[in-house]
Amino acid sequence: MIKMTLMCVIALWGVAGGARSCGESRRVYGEKHSLDTAPHARISGEHLRVCARDYTCCSSEMEDTLARQSEANFLSAVRDTSHFLLTTFTQRHRRLDEFFQELLDVAERSMSDMFTLTYGHLYTQNAHMFQQLFTDLRRYYTGSTVSLSEVLADFWAGLVERMFPLINPQYQFSEEYLECVSKHAEQLQPFGDLPQKLHTQVSRALTAARALVQGLAAGRDIVNKATELAVGSECVRALMRQWFCPLCHGSPSLKPCHSLCLNVMKGCLANQADLDSEWNNFIDALMLLVQKLGGPFHFELATDSIAVKVSEGIMFMQENSFSISKKVFQGCGIPRPTPARNKRSLRQRDDGKPAFRSYSSKEKPTTASGTNLDRLVEELQERLRPMRGFWVTLPHTICNDEHMSADVTNEDRCWNGQTRGRYLPSVTADGLVNQINNPELEVDVARPDVKTRRLIMELRVAVNRLRLAQAGRDAEFIDSDVEAGSGSGGAGEADERFSDDWPGYGGSFSPPRNTPADRLRPRDTPPADRLRPQDTPTNKRNRLNGRSRSDAGRLSPPLLSVLLFTVFFSLNL
Repeated sequence: MIKMTLMCVIALWGVAGGARSCGESRRVYGEKHSLDTAPHARISGEHLRVCARDYTCCSSEMEDTLARQSEANFLSAVRDTSHFLLTTFTQRHRRLDEFFQELLDVAERSMSDMFTLTYGHLYTQNAHMFQQLFTDLRRYYTGSTVSLSEVLADFWAGLVERMFPLINPQYQFSEEYLECVSKHAEQLQPFGDLPQKLHTQVSRALTAARALVQGLAAGRDIVNKATELAVGSECVRALMRQWFCPLCHGSPSLKPCHSLCLNVMKGCLANQADLDSEWNNFIDALMLLVQKLGGPFHFELATDSIAVKVSEGIMFMQENSFSISKKVFQGCGIPRPTPARNKRSLRQRDDGKPAFRSYSSKEKPTTASGTNLDRLVEELQERLRPMRGFWVTLPHTICNDEHMSADVTNEDRCWNGQTRGRYLPSVTADGLVNQINNPELEVDVARPDVKTRRLIMELRVAVNRLRLAQAGRDAEFIDSDVEAGSGSGGAGEADERFSDDWPGYGGSFSPPRNTPADRLRPRDTPPADRLRPQDTPTNKRNRLNGRSRSDAGRLSPPLLSVLLFTVFFSLNL
């Protein structure tokens, strides 16, 4: 009788669910949390708010704790998955920024060494001009609102004002007379097409380098913002149901079905999926710009060419000094002769060496054919390529982790949200709008996330800057730098690269056909009295201070160049 009674009690206990121990659930739960509130055997689940209200191994306190752990695990999974993006943008931004600035430093030191050797005292007397050039180039690169066209125009204007008296030592030149010379430098072309070539090379390379570094910084910031998630209550409940309701059910080793995990993740990451289109545009724009920097906009070759182009420009002016001086004298008048005792040879220095000479091929600054930059470009391309589609594939990346969900081949032996078995609902599409059909959580599809809209706008702004830089254009100076004459700076000609423009580069393009003789062919010269020195402005500093940047952007290229050419000399007096 006693034996039969005992058997009935055991049977009733099993029907009630108390016969099943919670030992395995306690063991798993105790690995991270205190067991003070964890029952030893199943209890009634009427107190549960997320999991099914059946007999359970979870107390109310356990359910709350596991819900918080669900949120923490989710945020950790997002951070871990996006870590590759963050480290790539952060590390490549730092490495490229340091590399570009180092190249500018090397180019400045190389020019100083070579010009000191080549021009001696003539260079050291005017070294501040060249130092200022590189200072302004660095300011532009680091993000200052400096126009490269103005920087280079000021440099060449200062150079022509110092060069003209040196090639005509038999005359005395007043400040007003030199203003007249620089005013008509656009017409005279005293340095041939070297200023135009240098502008094209340096502006394209520097604009591209600056845009790339800024783009990498923008990518880093956008990833940081996009992964700073505010997890909603519906998402937390869905995460809890898929990851820890099996523990409360007494089967802690049961993993959620893969499709269940996808639906939960797509609902929780719906706003991030909406970044996909603009994000892909951003990565594509970065890839194209990186390709340009390793090719037609090669930064290393461009910085190497600065000293070479300046030296060639000086030689051009000396070799064509007679025709240039003749045109100046026709337009600005004949200057006063220098007293006989102060006259010096046009071509010779005191030591008998030529006053100016070109670099020999061995003296030209060279590098290992851009090896370092080429390597950095290749590494960056390899890291950017897999970033396309990151946000829309993020749910798949998380759910493919064996710790997050069951394998897709294990469809019948996984947690389907209620019990062990196949998950029947279909996987929803990507993006906020499509979550209206998500069976795992309710998502308000009528209220687009403000933060996501802002990130989309940031991506569009970054893409616009990168695309302009691909054409050698700066978003901040579209009206001035582009029109002021990169020569062949249109988007359709962005790949143009002359073989004589780049030290050590054997390109397939031929040099332009316009020869020095073509450039110096006589033009219709206005009457001399219209170009007399007394008709030129005398206070250049007042003109500079009174000119706004917007005015400079609206000026036509010839007039802008004239004004810039007349400013530089007085600022260095």
